Amino acid sequence: MNTRVPTYQEMQALVAFLPRLYSEGFQPVLKWNGGEQGKDGLYRLPWPTYNPVVEEFYRLAASDCWLDYAYHPEEAAEMLKEEGFVKSASLSQIKEMLTFCVRGERFADGHWAEMIENGTIRKILERIQVLSADAPGRTDSG
Repeated sequence: MNTRVPTYQEMQALVAFLPRLYSEGFQPVLKWNGGEQGKDGLYRLPWPTYNPVVEEFYRLAASDCWLDYAYHPEEAAEMLKEEGFVKSASLSQIKEMLTFCVRGERFADGHWAEMIENGTIRKILERIQVLSADAPGRTDSG
């Protein structure tokens, strides 16, 4: 299922997270919980408590206009591994990679933080900023 193309305003709303997620000293994870054996003998895997900015970003990135419902996680991961790929990615490829970033937390606690910390989200947002020049809804003043 293809989703609609994000508008200029929607692109700028995501790009606006660049200085927030990458400000000096920013910590995506406020604390890690769990990671120990409980009184019942069961081991609790660790999970993060995210900075509210991270949660806000990923909530917006999970909007219908950004998700690629037909994405292939393996393909998206390969795109992200290829040095320099994101800089020339199409909007549909960006949506596939962004979907990988959003959904990865379901399978690996801390995935959201890793995508921020290793620069993946920065590269994606910088590419969206470039692509927004041709986005629907852009005006000459934008």
